[in-house]
Amino acid sequence: LRLGSPRICSGVCSLVPPSCSPHSTAAPRAQGPLTFSDGGVFKLKSNWEVARGLLIFRVCSFPSLVRHSEKMMAVSRRLLGRRLFEWGMKGSVYGQFVAGETLPEIRECVERLRQLGIRPMLAVPIEEDLGQAKSGERWYQQNETVMLDCVDLSAAGGDRPMMQLKITALMSADLCKLLSVHLSHPTHRPQLCPTRLVSIMEGEESTFPFLSEAENTHLRNSLRRLSRIAKHATANRVRVLVDAEYTYMNPALSLVTMAMMAQCNQSEPWIWNTYQCYLKDSFSLLSLDLGRAESLGLCFGVKLVRGAYMDKERKLAQQKGYPDPTQQDWEATNQSYQRSLDKMLELIGQNGQRYNLIVASHNEESVLHAVARMAELGIERGSGSVSFGQLLGMCDHVSLTLGQAGFLVYKSLPYGSVNSVLPYLIRRAQENQSVLQGIRKERDLLRWELKRRLFRQR
Repeated sequence: LRLGSPRICSGVCSLVPPSCSPHSTAAPRAQGPLTFSDGGVFKLKSNWEVARGLLIFRVCSFPSLVRHSEKMMAVSRRLLGRRLFEWGMKGSVYGQFVAGETLPEIRECVERLRQLGIRPMLAVPIEEDLGQAKSGERWYQQNETVMLDCVDLSAAGGDRPMMQLKITALMSADLCKLLSVHLSHPTHRPQLCPTRLVSIMEGEESTFPFLSEAENTHLRNSLRRLSRIAKHATANRVRVLVDAEYTYMNPALSLVTMAMMAQCNQSEPWIWNTYQCYLKDSFSLLSLDLGRAESLGLCFGVKLVRGAYMDKERKLAQQKGYPDPTQQDWEATNQSYQRSLDKMLELIGQNGQRYNLIVASHNEESVLHAVARMAELGIERGSGSVSFGQLLGMCDHVSLTLGQAGFLVYKSLPYGSVNSVLPYLIRRAQENQSVLQGIRKERDLLRWELKRRLFRQR
């Protein structure tokens, strides 16, 4: 069973063993102040996993190695051959950050996380950038099948399942950029509204005069693909977290996401949008979308991130000669994140059924601030209205501590073959260099745990 295989859906019911509860088997700790300094949270990791994590984080602390990782892996593949190269990757980088390729591998990863009080958030690592548009619809249609499989896998993964979705796997990035340009045009913007897109999703043969015939056809097909995925997810009670991407296509992504919300979010927030707080306009965009959702009578879910595309956004602004859209420094990004976080927590404190949030952060201060505000606002740890998220293989000391304390914690789990996932891993590593270089504390905890095991320290 491999990524995209039609057979994978026939076995999804076995993702969670019948004997296993869909809830965590980890006993929650007594409520009290959280600390992220206990190396003992790694107790269920094998010696090899502890050593591997320590080695990989050490390698990732060198920017030059991360920057040239794509070339280095291409050379390794040529020298070692496909089989030996894939074997090496599965024992190292792939094994650290990817859930697996086959159903048994994904199931094992999900079950191990569940024992630690952590939930899976499956992610298919497929996306498209400018200039990579495929001819015809076949590639996007194949991706729709993969995404529908991901819904089924997520639904079988336990209580309150979530999955991630990249719109550019289902709609051309070039079209997303073009729509974003038209959204800034005063006469075109009113035509590009969520209700108009919903009517197209529902079968109306509507066209936009500022798009070509081929662009209108691709837009219709793409919207209907997204609609089918959103409806299938809603029917299976899976929350879909739509990823933000680059600023030159984000306006279109937000518009399409709002249309999906208009279809599915009448009673619960099934479709969520992502807000990148390293962008100067992130809070205003969040406020704008909150207003739109309220005017349409919709529930609203938010994935709050700092963002991963800062270096590329700054380079593009410099090359194209437009103002830098990113925050001036790390502290400004932190302030932006906290402002949006406080806004959402206040709304959830008033109505946790209508508003949901995932604090997708590796920053301990942001996590602790969210925990403190939840207590002040009376938001229950396990209510489901607020959850926390980190990447698989990173920030485990934060994820495990939160999970054992009774909070809802998710790990983003990319899955697929080495060949399909490796480009995604390289991009994420290059985009997250600042995060990878700042994980000294996790390295120290892993080193402490490894020494404890080697010398039987207690």
